[in-house]
Amino acid sequence: MKLSIITVCFNSVATLRDTIESVLTQDYPHIEHIIVDGGSTDGTVGIIQEYIGRSDSKIVSWVSEPDRGIYDAMNKGISLASGDVIGFLNSDDMYSNAHALSELMVVLEKNHVDCVFADLVYVDPSDPQKVLRYYNSGQFRPSKFRWGWMPAHPTFLAKRSLFEKVGLFSLDYKIAADYELLIRMLWVSRASYAYIPKALIRMRAGGVSTSGLRHSLLLNREIVAACRANGIYTNLAMVLTKIPLKLLEVARGRLR
Repeated sequence: MKLSIITVCFNSVATLRDTIESVLTQDYPHIEHIIVDGGSTDGTVGIIQEYIGRSDSKIVSWVSEPDRGIYDAMNKGISLASGDVIGFLNSDDMYSNAHALSELMVVLEKNHVDCVFADLVYVDPSDPQKVLRYYNSGQFRPSKFRWGWMPAHPTFLAKRSLFEKVGLFSLDYKIAADYELLIRMLWVSRASYAYIPKALIRMRAGGVSTSGLRHSLLLNREIVAACRANGIYTNLAMVLTKIPLKLLEVARGRLR
């Protein structure tokens, strides 16, 4: 099956090359890489253009223009994608090895499921080999949405047909639209899924959803709103019970 990987970025000159190279080195043979830039002014576009036209480039489509935020950019990427399966790799993320996408696609096809996901590690922004936290997606079940748990979205691949069934990212959420979309896929539509117990993404710490108390509070409030909008009962106190377990993930990550 053809696989579309969508990267959204804005003023990502410091990290985008690592992301592009990460896709470039994947050994899965049928990849198209789509880049949606929000109108960067820092040299990001120049990096993209370096790869356009190269014989080994996997970039088949790109756009640079203002957007309404990261989820609007992701929706643009979906509209440009022609793959049977769609995934996202943000501009400060990398695959853990050259076989990551092959591993995900083999499991997706072998198990005849709608989507597949794995674990990821958060790494030091200045030293991607230094693990700060291990995110274990294996503890996820759809019933855990009410407690603030979701699969690691950067590892998540889903068939195009699933997006066609449930729709795109909702622009009603600033941080948690990925959470809300996965609720529609895995809770509302009961999509079938498979899990790989391996960290296949290295994600630089410090993104919008992990950058301080104010953003954390907004994220958790949006998680509550996303659950309630889709018929899942929860409240902020229930969602916040995940904090001790996330601190344990940090401890485990640093011991690896």
